[in-house]
Amino acid sequence: MPGELAPDAVEDYRRNGFARIPGVLAPDEVARFREAALVAAERLPSRRYKGEPFTQLVNTWQADPTLAELTRHPRVAALAEALAGAPLRLWHDQVLIKQPHRSTATELHFDAPYWPHTGAHDWITAWIALVDVPVERGCMTFLPGSHHRSAEFAGVDLEDPAALLATAPDLVYSERVTLPLRAGDATFHHGHCAHMATPNLTDEPRVAHAVIFMDAGTRFSGAEHPVTEPLGLAAGDPLDGELFPRATVPAD
Repeated sequence: MPGELAPDAVEDYRRNGFARIPGVLAPDEVARFREAALVAAERLPSRRYKGEPFTQLVNTWQADPTLAELTRHPRVAALAEALAGAPLRLWHDQVLIKQPHRSTATELHFDAPYWPHTGAHDWITAWIALVDVPVERGCMTFLPGSHHRSAEFAGVDLEDPAALLATAPDLVYSERVTLPLRAGDATFHHGHCAHMATPNLTDEPRVAHAVIFMDAGTRFSGAEHPVTEPLGLAAGDPLDGELFPRATVPAD
């Protein structure tokens, strides 16, 4: 059923490090959230990595009530916790827009090395398509099972197609799975699953919303990050409270 887990989805996710779930959002939800994302992109500052691989708006749930509904969507949270098999908190969200004919590929990388976390191991990102995302518009590609690697992980140059494979040569000949999405579909991927997104070669913007979850007991590592920079945290402080709410409401 749309928006529900297939019987083998959890097993597949934990084996591969990613899952595609169709129909997470209904068409009317997609239209409303897409419009909110495009309007937010006109008024909120975008964080750019180096060049212009995408428009990146961080923590939109704190700035826009409509996007907050998407970030805190109970269906998204329930799917994330079911796949991860652990209680989760919101780390942050992102609106990610690849402009037509302008954006480059977001090259292979792991997510978790960029985050200032200790005590976390079940990170999961819900990547929700707000438009149809065929390969030509910038869909996601994953390396199945790469989250099982025991080697050290590192952040890499997201515009260098050789950067990750230079640091993880064992992945050079790994299988790659590319997952086009219809608007309202979502992928969920582990923070240590290698992935990339193709460039947008079409005439329409690629609009996606990512909701990033971390283990409920995650603590701040002390490393620099835009999300934690203004919070005055010390290394070892818990990432909790109203800025990092539980994904789902715990049962009494």
